[in-house]
Amino acid sequence: MTLSTPATVTAALLLMAAFGTTAAERAIDKEVLVPAGVDAVWQAWTTNEGLASFFAPEAVVEARVGGPFHIHMDPKAQPGSRGADDMRILAIQPKKMLSFDWNAPPHLPQARQQRTFVIVRLVPVDAKSTRVTLHHTGWGEGGEWDQAYQYFDRAWVQVLGGLKTRFEQGPKDWAPWLAQLEAWRAQQAGPAATVAK
Repeated sequence: MTLSTPATVTAALLLMAAFGTTAAERAIDKEVLVPAGVDAVWQAWTTNEGLASFFAPEAVVEARVGGPFHIHMDPKAQPGSRGADDMRILAIQPKKMLSFDWNAPPHLPQARQQRTFVIVRLVPVDAKSTRVTLHHTGWGEGGEWDQAYQYFDRAWVQVLGGLKTRFEQGPKDWAPWLAQLEAWRAQQAGPAATVAK
């Protein structure tokens, strides 16, 4: 007698549905092997200068529970539109784990009003390399939630790639990015300035 007949599988699925068993929580999981010791990688994640060396042009972080974890992709934007404004550290284990809340980018305002949660773990492989894993969870369903999930599924690859590159080639030069933002702002202001005249 086999327990994996189609009728048995169907019955098991119906029982799980009847008792409210749901699928596993949707999450983004990424990892990278960084060519640096755990001390240096920890400093990159937990200091203003460290975060600016790979993540964003400006950061405000205090490595303590409840401390700020603000990542400003556009430092000159209005408050609330700079990036991950007003995020905070939820949990911390020095040189092992950092957890913080997170929000969607400004172009997804409904999802941005909510918070998701990120856990970054550091595991030393040897004296000169560290495995960094990132787990991002707390997602809603449908609408802008799906768009935010897709956005961060790509964005975290870039962030972790930037971390690796920071230790291979040096800190990121944000000048081209900031110049691009200024050009975009000038372009946006151009039509408005013309209409105002």
